[in-house]
Amino acid sequence: MIKLAIQYYSIHNILTMKKSVLLIAICLAAFSCKNNTESTEENIQETTKEIAYASFGDEINDSDVFSAETIMEKYKNMKVGDTLTSKIKGEIKEVCSKKGCWMKVDVDGANEVMVTFKDYGFFMPLNAEGHVVLNGKAYITETSVEELKHYAEDAGKPTEEIAAITEPKLEYRFEADGVLLEE
Repeated sequence: MIKLAIQYYSIHNILTMKKSVLLIAICLAAFSCKNNTESTEENIQETTKEIAYASFGDEINDSDVFSAETIMEKYKNMKVGDTLTSKIKGEIKEVCSKKGCWMKVDVDGANEVMVTFKDYGFFMPLNAEGHVVLNGKAYITETSVEELKHYAEDAGKPTEEIAAITEPKLEYRFEADGVLLEE
């Protein structure tokens, strides 16, 4: 009987030890998986940086921006007089040197859009450069010789270059009601 009791307790201790080892292994695996998840979340948070913007005009955000390809496709399908409410992104190429009342923005590396500001309600800094997000209306217009010369004067172009403007020009235009300038 004593022999049976000793065997029972030995088997019980072995099974208890196996359960304990198994329980420890499961806990270690669970904790190590949890730590990896936290590391991944930390890495994702580190790579997602918010872009700081200076805001002009109406308050807007940088979501739902048309891609360069999409906006250029829409421009190419427009006729003079058509408008499209949209949000686009581009790089400033030129700003009115007199008061910042217009700018030219490169949208896709090959096409510039002439940007004016709704009701002249706001202007851009004269030294503005970098990327912008524009909210407003895209349209195409035929710009008169007189207006082209005016813009050339505002940009500080030489007299000879201004005098060489002799024909109206079909232009991509954008009237912005809000602008975000990347800081």
